[in-house]
Amino acid sequence: MTHRIVSQSEWLEASRAQLVKEKEFTRLREKLAEERRALPWVKVEKDYVFDTPDGRVTLGELFAGRGQLIVQHFMFGADWNEGCPSCSFWSDNFNGIDVHLAHRDTSLVVVSRGPVDKLEAYRKRMGWTFRWVSSLNNDFNFDYGVSFRPEDMEKGTVTYNYHPMKAPPMQEMPGLSVFYKDDCGRVFHTYSTYERGLDIIVGTYIYLDLVPKGRDEEGLKHSMAWVRYHDRYDDSYKVDPKAPYTPPEGAIFQPCCAGKEQ
Repeated sequence: MTHRIVSQSEWLEASRAQLVKEKEFTRLREKLAEERRALPWVKVEKDYVFDTPDGRVTLGELFAGRGQLIVQHFMFGADWNEGCPSCSFWSDNFNGIDVHLAHRDTSLVVVSRGPVDKLEAYRKRMGWTFRWVSSLNNDFNFDYGVSFRPEDMEKGTVTYNYHPMKAPPMQEMPGLSVFYKDDCGRVFHTYSTYERGLDIIVGTYIYLDLVPKGRDEEGLKHSMAWVRYHDRYDDSYKVDPKAPYTPPEGAIFQPCCAGKEQ
């Protein structure tokens, strides 16, 4: 890797010019966040009930006494034995943040269609402490656009990220949804994001964007082809750009999370 080398004074001049752009980006990001919070809401009319290790709970109960709820839609199909590698990569960033969110009136819950016993076994394998519940016995994943029924896949087109798209190779896709519960107990859907909209929650990517090589994903079969379950990395730095994607155990189709645009 070669790069232009300059004096300390030239470096300072370039860094100050970059700082002007980064401050503008910060202001734009804050403005976007304000506009996101100002979006209209829609009342949740269905009575979703989820399976948990402690029994069945409603969507309202997932708030755990708080007014705001973040749901991470994790790709773990009904017949899978392990989660999506990319969703697992994202979820490695969630451990420990729930206590901080709780002190801002917010609960974080991960939701998947996998049976609750498989979710629990996988959560323990990965060492995660966040709450994970199953939507296997309700329409939640389908209604919030992250799971697709076989009959929808057969049509060749599904709606994902608010737009029609060619049916993905798996019945599960990633996303994040936000809900609010008022003092009367009514629940409202306030926001959802999918695909590249999830980048902002991935701490590893934020750090990689700071270093000289960046994400270093050019030439790979797809952008996240390098990602492994954190207990399955070996000592090699590079992955074979032509290496086939290995789907989660039990999944029928491949690949997932192949670096699509938002």
